[in-house]
Amino acid sequence: MSERIASAELRAKLMSADEAAQFVNNGDLVGMSGFTGAAYPKALPTAIANKAKEAHAKGDAFTIDMLTGASTAPDCDGVLAEAEAVNYRMPYQSDPIMRKAINAGSMKYQDIHLSHSGLQVEQGFFGEMDVAIVEVTRITEEGHLIPSSGVGNNLEYLAAAKKIIIEVNEWQALELEGMADIWSVPHLPNRTPIPINNVGDRIGNPYIQIDTNKVVAVVETNAPDRNAPFKPFDDVSAKIAGNFLDFLEGEVAAGRLTYDGYIMQSGVGNVPNAVMAGLLDSKFENIQAYTEVVQDGMLDLIDAGKMTVASATSFALSPEYADKMNREAATYRKSLVLRPLQISNSPEVIRRMGLIASNGMIEADIYGNINSTHVNGTRVMNGIGGSGDFTRNAFISSFISPSVAKDGAISAVVPFASHIDHTEHDAMVVITEYGFADLRGLAPRDRVAKMVSVAHPDYRALLEEYYDRALKSTTSFQQTPHDLKTAFNFHLNMIEKGSMKG
Repeated sequence: MSERIASAELRAKLMSADEAAQFVNNGDLVGMSGFTGAAYPKALPTAIANKAKEAHAKGDAFTIDMLTGASTAPDCDGVLAEAEAVNYRMPYQSDPIMRKAINAGSMKYQDIHLSHSGLQVEQGFFGEMDVAIVEVTRITEEGHLIPSSGVGNNLEYLAAAKKIIIEVNEWQALELEGMADIWSVPHLPNRTPIPINNVGDRIGNPYIQIDTNKVVAVVETNAPDRNAPFKPFDDVSAKIAGNFLDFLEGEVAAGRLTYDGYIMQSGVGNVPNAVMAGLLDSKFENIQAYTEVVQDGMLDLIDAGKMTVASATSFALSPEYADKMNREAATYRKSLVLRPLQISNSPEVIRRMGLIASNGMIEADIYGNINSTHVNGTRVMNGIGGSGDFTRNAFISSFISPSVAKDGAISAVVPFASHIDHTEHDAMVVITEYGFADLRGLAPRDRVAKMVSVAHPDYRALLEEYYDRALKSTTSFQQTPHDLKTAFNFHLNMIEKGSMKG
């Protein structure tokens, strides 16, 4: 590992994860690296979890407040949640054990727009940060940090923390060096525009500069990222991808898009990955991405010469493609740029790029309000992530989803969304396997027929019945008609009878 830790000063602070965990105390505010299962610390979470278990066995309190870039992995979020070691968590999570604790009320969770989280740390909204724990690929002779497979909020955590613990992961390819573009957004009130005018613009350094005096421990690891495989494309995903491409073709026909000028943002998941697979055989060339994460489909597009550049803050790759990245990082870094989260998700830059955003959802209502976080209004799934950053500021914002879930028991189109993350003012297009609902330029009542048309056929009559009832309701005004007595019948049916159909 000598080539990985070139700084003699920091090499002298090498120790085990258990030894390093002694610098993390009960009640600490801890900032960790990690974004969509990439670049999170691999050893310290388990060591901290073990420390918590030992304290609890003695009857002593031990929890931390934990901030990350986004979701991490079972060996980070999962082990800490299982050990009941987390009091408060932000800004995004996806671990099933942690989700269960949050929904049971035993862990506090604040779901924050990702572009806001770093600034809020800078401004001290969460109090003083005690420890930053960050994974890197390498430490240079000067003590600079070479990011691994993601950047996230690392800059803000490293700057704010009183103590720094660095994990140097030998699994991460050394050839990742040069992929990151590190530029710090100036502090308020002296902020200046981020000087990015093109997706591939590089404006900073390939390393993170830190105060090495704050480093209390360096830990060596050799462990892979949490790289979940994507599901094989099914008929529904293929139809959704086809409908998305039909929408893009319509934009070309209308003169709002060219085959040589498509800039995309894509949320994480199987359906977005299927959309990118569809682009391989499309007429679109020289595709660019200004987004949060690099997924398998983007590497396929780069390999095929269809995508020229992708800017993100992290990877979200399957195990096969993570190995491919490690083998071919020297080639991919010519086409990929990893940026700090405040830049990858900057509303200012997103608006300037003129991109087409595509994100997943749990449900949409007949007027185009989108719920992307809560089942039946109260049970959180993961979080809003960066979807709000892109939805509100994109040239065109779209949401994609199968029309039903749980073998048809749940409809993705409902009378009234049980929780609203993206309002009718921001959502422009909703796409399912039954087509796309283009809501642009439509008043609320004119949106209903479009939304019903992309619902599953089993639910269309029920949605139409609800709308007719809302129009006739004596308590409803006509701008956005609702029958509040029955607005959530779909959700009540699901809770009481196991299906939204009743």
